[in-house]
Parts: sequence; C-alpha cells; structure tokens
Amino acid sequence: MTKLQWIKYGIIAGLLAATSALAQSTAAHTSSKAPRLVSNAGASSDVLRALDSSFEGVLSKVSPAVVQIMVNGYGHPEDDKHATAQIVRQRAIGTGIIVDSDGYIITNAHVVEGAQRVRVILPSPPSESSLALQPIHAEQVLDAKVLGTHKQSDLALLKVEATHLPTVTLRTDVQVRQGELVFAIGSPEGLRGTVTMGVVSSLARQLDPDSPMAYIQTDAALNPGNSGGPLVDIDGNVIGLNTLMLSEGGGSEGLGFAIPAAIVNFDYQNLRKSGHVQRVTIGLKTQNITATLASGLGLSRSWGTIISDIAPGGAAEATGLQVGDIILAIDGKPILGRPDFINALYLHPTDQVLKIDVLRGIDTRSFNVAVKVYHERIEDLADIPDLQKSLVRRLNIFVTDVDEKVRPVLHSTHSDSGVVVVAQISGPNALETGLEAGDIILAVDRTMLQTTAQLETLVQNLRSGDPVVLQVERKGKLQYLAFEME
Repeated sequence: MTKLQWIKYGIIAGLLAATSALAQSTAAHTSSKAPRLVSNAGASSDVLRALDSSFEGVLSKVSPAVVQIMVNGYGHPEDDKHATAQIVRQRAIGTGIIVDSDGYIITNAHVVEGAQRVRVILPSPPSESSLALQPIHAEQVLDAKVLGTHKQSDLALLKVEATHLPTVTLRTDVQVRQGELVFAIGSPEGLRGTVTMGVVSSLARQLDPDSPMAYIQTDAALNPGNSGGPLVDIDGNVIGLNTLMLSEGGGSEGLGFAIPAAIVNFDYQNLRKSGHVQRVTIGLKTQNITATLASGLGLSRSWGTIISDIAPGGAAEATGLQVGDIILAIDGKPILGRPDFINALYLHPTDQVLKIDVLRGIDTRSFNVAVKVYHERIEDLADIPDLQKSLVRRLNIFVTDVDEKVRPVLHSTHSDSGVVVVAQISGPNALETGLEAGDIILAVDRTMLQTTAQLETLVQNLRSGDPVVLQVERKGKLQYLAFEME
C-alpha cells in the first residue's frame, strides 16, 4: 500500500482525533488539561498537512501534460441543436492530455467537432514564487491538426509540432474501485488547470442501452470545458478521460462520466495508426437479465447477460451460438453484465479469434468465433401510411399486421410475420412495456405471433402480476422486453 493510500485511510483517524480534541477543549475549561488538547490538535494537523502534500505530488505529476484546447469553427446554434437551415460561427474550449512527447494529444471528439482551427495551450512552467505572474508565451500556444475522430466513443487525436513534451501514461492494468478518491483536471468555463476532487461513484455505467460505451461515473465537479481532461487516481494514474455530465441547469450536479483508460488507449492506438477506429463484431446483440425476464423465459439464473439477437449469416450464427444463450466469459474474462460484454468485445483485437463461453439451459459450452470488423450503419424508420390499426388496450398500443403493404418500409430481416407497433397511448396510468413505435412484436413469452388478433387473445388471458416477455425486432435487431402485467 502506497504512502498516499495509508494517508487516505488515515484521514478518518485524523478526523476522529480532531473530534476528540474538540471534546477535550470543552473539558479543558474545567479540568485544565490543555496540553493534551494541543498534542492531539498537532497530530491532526500533521495528518492533514501530509494529505495535502501528497495531493500536491499527484497533481504535479499529471498537470504538466494537461493542455487547454481552443477551437474556432461552425455549428448549429446552441439553442437549436437540430437546426438545419442555420449555421453560426462558434468557439469552443476543452481539455486534452499529452500521450506522446512528440505532440500527440487525446481529447473528446465533440470538442473539435466542426473545427476550422484548433490551438493547444501548453501549461506554463512552474514558478518559484507563488505570487509571480504566469503569462502565456507565444511558444506555448501551438496550432494542432486533427488526425482522426471516433464519434461513437467521443474521442479525437490531435498532433502539434513539438518534441520533448511532458506526458501521461494511460494505465490499462489499474483496477478502478467504487468509492476511491479521484481528481478531475480541466478548463471549466475556460479556467485552465482547474482541479476538483471526488470519488468513483460507479463503474461500467451504461447510459444508452444501444451504445457500446460504458463509463466511469464520478462526483468530482465537471463543467463545460472539462471535456477531454483526465480523471486521476491517488497514485497519479489516468484512469479515464472526462467526457460528459448530466445536468438540469448546465452546471455540475455530481453526475460526471469518464471514458475508461482502456477504451481511450485502444482508440488512441487505432487513430494514430490509421485515423479511424476498427473494432470487431460477431453478429449478435445482448441485454441484461432481470428477475422478470428470467422468470418469463424459465432461465436457470436471474442475472448476467443474454443473447437476444443473432444476425443471419453472421459469425455468431455460423459458430452455433443461439438466442437465449447466457454469456459466461469472453477470452477467459467473466461477464457479469452487459457492460462487461460490450467492453470485452470493444477491446478484442481485430486479427484474433474470440473465445466465448455460454450457458445453454444447464449446460456450459465454448465457441471460437471468427470476428469481423464492425462498420457503423444508420437506419431510419419510415412512416407507415394508411394502416388498419387495432388497439391493444392492456398494452396501451395501436398495432397492425406485417403484410405485403408494410413489409417494404420496415426493412425487417428476421421474420415475414409479426405485429407492428404503430403508436403508443401515454398517460400517468399507462403500462410501462418498453415498446416503441416501429417495433415488430415477434413473440409473447415463448409463443410466436402471426396476427394482431392472436396478440389480443394472448394479452387478454394474462392476469395482473404475470411476468411477460416480448421478443421484438427494433431497427433490424432482436431484443427482449420484460415487464409485469397490471
């Protein structure tokens, strides 16, 4: 255990000592035992000074490699992100970290989005006097070139013409623990070199179920301008790159998120090599297992991640994996939930076979899957005109059959039958099913659907409290929706 870790855990003892000293201060008025008070107060002060000194040491190790990024470019007005008719000139400020002494810098992709000119401001050298001014000299402001971006992970690689720059190392072998102390360094609102402190609030936080990203959540204060700055542990390891915050008012509310260092390093290596990120796909989709889903499908366990879709003609299908298999491990690493799965798949080399262990029923099976390079594809759902809609009142949805009239605009790849969700009925008493307009309902529990009349009959026979699992196709991919009837 490092000196700083001893101090971290010793701070509690220090605070207890300070509390004891305060109590003895009160007693001193009647017992005249002031010398003991002074001794305890001094010990508490020593602990805090040692803690302060250690924090300074950590920050002095990382801060020289943290830069401010200034961007001039064009984009949509801030008050209308969806505007297509207006483009305005914009300026943005962010943060970056130097990962190679020859001028390679990692930041967020959204920091440099739409950039025409990118400049990097290097930290000023330390001054011997705390009162001395720290001017920005001409040689500290460098023009940067964007070598590549990856919007899905929100990472970008910049290059400045400089050598012998201070760097930080992206440690991919450091275990991040919930509750550990961390520091965020950045330029919130343009204030360079700002440091905030907090803890790791949660690990593998997935904000979007359809995104391959799982973040480190922290309560260290993050504000606009912190994007691209490092999240640092008490040993000075960069464990993540700060990327976003959840806020109602635009300021820090203790809900900050950082991209794990392993993902940052993976993307950095790819962007430096080819200007884009190559990751693998094996032609399947997963989702977390809940108690309701496990009950409805009769699974042997109620936690983990389950295969909800197998792409026709894909590597997973060719290998023999099946919908309903529970994933136990990838490349020998245990998979406890979907974030573990997407992280392992994201980091898997493109030139190596992927080993996957699954639970099928009560049997454990292993497969070697030949991976393919993932290519992003964007699909839009088209409006479905002139439908004969039926109301399934217990599910609060309007539906229609899959037939020759609607099949061409659905782009379905899995089935020639099923029931299409046309619209939802909203309201305070509406049943939360997870269905969305455009979903194709293929099965209720383990009964495959052919018509809307069949769906209505199955739903009418369900009682309040019954677990229900719908298998649906959404944007060409299969998944389960699990809920209880009301």
